[in-house]
Amino acid sequence: MTFRLDAGRPDGTVSVVGDFNGWRPGTHELVVRRDGSRSVSVTLVPGEYRFRYLATGGVWFDDEAADALDGGGGLLRV
Repeated sequence: MTFRLDAGRPDGTVSVVGDFNGWRPGTHELVVRRDGSRSVSVTLVPGEYRFRYLATGGVWFDDEAADALDGGGGLLRV
């Protein structure tokens, strides 16, 4: 699964964290691409996963492209 953010959102380091990596920040850090977007690929087995993004300064945010969103973050169905 590739997690991707458009260019310029937000400044600083961003990690994708979720139940697939024990909610450990820094485990899956997004890499800046030539076009300014960021992405990271994570190998996932079929199932449902909850995740959020964590940016520099402790800023948490959700992915509007998730299969569903609620107060606990985004839901991803693989």
